[in-house]
Amino acid sequence: MSTGVVVTGIGLVSPVGTAVEEVFEAVCAGRSALVRPPEGHALHGVVDVAAIGPAIDPESVLPPREARVVDRSIVMGVRAAEDALADAGIEVGRDVDPFRVAVVLSGVGGLETLARQAVERSVRGRLGVSPFMLPGVLPNMAAARVAIKFGIRGYTSSSGTACAAGGQSIGEAVRVLRSGEADVVVCGCTEAPLFPTFADAFGNALALARGWPDPTTASRPFDRRRNGFVLGEGAGVLVLERFEFARARGAAVHAGVLGWGATSDAHHPTAPRPDGSSAAESMRIALRGAGLSTGDIDYLNAHGTGTKAGDAAEAVAIRTVFGDGMPPVSSTKGVTGHLLGASGVVEAAIGITALRKGLLPPTANLDDPDPACDLNHVRGEPVTAAVGAVMSNSFGFGGHNVSVIFGSADG
Repeated sequence: MSTGVVVTGIGLVSPVGTAVEEVFEAVCAGRSALVRPPEGHALHGVVDVAAIGPAIDPESVLPPREARVVDRSIVMGVRAAEDALADAGIEVGRDVDPFRVAVVLSGVGGLETLARQAVERSVRGRLGVSPFMLPGVLPNMAAARVAIKFGIRGYTSSSGTACAAGGQSIGEAVRVLRSGEADVVVCGCTEAPLFPTFADAFGNALALARGWPDPTTASRPFDRRRNGFVLGEGAGVLVLERFEFARARGAAVHAGVLGWGATSDAHHPTAPRPDGSSAAESMRIALRGAGLSTGDIDYLNAHGTGTKAGDAAEAVAIRTVFGDGMPPVSSTKGVTGHLLGASGVVEAAIGITALRKGLLPPTANLDDPDPACDLNHVRGEPVTAAVGAVMSNSFGFGGHNVSVIFGSADG
């Protein structure tokens, strides 16, 4: 049996759009989604800038009774899954046995629902707590809702690896497909962190960008003046299939998933290992799994959030692996903001589109590259290039490192 895995469906919910072409055009044009939270938004007056996703009517993805009590993270995740399955042209039960489809859909869970219910209890007492809280807050519920909506009855899981969770979901999906447990996996991540308690936690940790009169300039990965990331929300879902299964059903293929790697820093709960050694190893594992050398990577979409320590550690890791022959590197969070775990899937979709179009998006707001981030930056304008393989990095609190490589789909 071939071990080839291919991407046949992409579904996105992001601050810069819901169609992959729209998202890619925005990052290439530097059309920022970063705004000052408007009056009426939960974060108005709480943070300087945020990356706010599109409004989605919950009743457009779930039955009215369920839509009334569901968390926004689930709404976005189900919408992205719906779009990804439509893009893949898959109807579960018609095109594939429901027991041969898996779901790996991650995210922090419905923390806004939890925060609201805590307030209800403090105001109204024990009977004020809704019995619908649990299906709103559990981190596996986005995956469960997708399984229920589409009748998926195979393997299901959620990865709790913070901002690496999207990349981790892709990797776990590859593992499930290569093991023969499924023919199709719906994988990704969904995050809805734009409420005051969560934002204040990051703000008090001095992790958020601050003090920028123009909010579109606040996210500046690898720039000397960067001072934190811009908190955002969104969801990204990919449909992965075994190559042979996709070929047999005549599916249109976006790209192949050639390899992936995951490591742990074993260093600190919130700070990256400064020498980047574990992050470097995740890239090396992905290269070995793909059977590629460093010279085969033509573009690297960095995690690059805009924090001082995170960007510098990633730059050290990339230079350690690639040396002076490193590929062009950019972080698209300068336009999209940081969608936490969902970033990994949105950025994978951007990398796949760069591969298909032969066009490399720049890092927005990279006016003065930090010498501590000595990389082969793409900045200013997008760059036309022959692209055979791309790498996407995702790193998370807890020291989780994930790298995924996409390339041509030849099984």
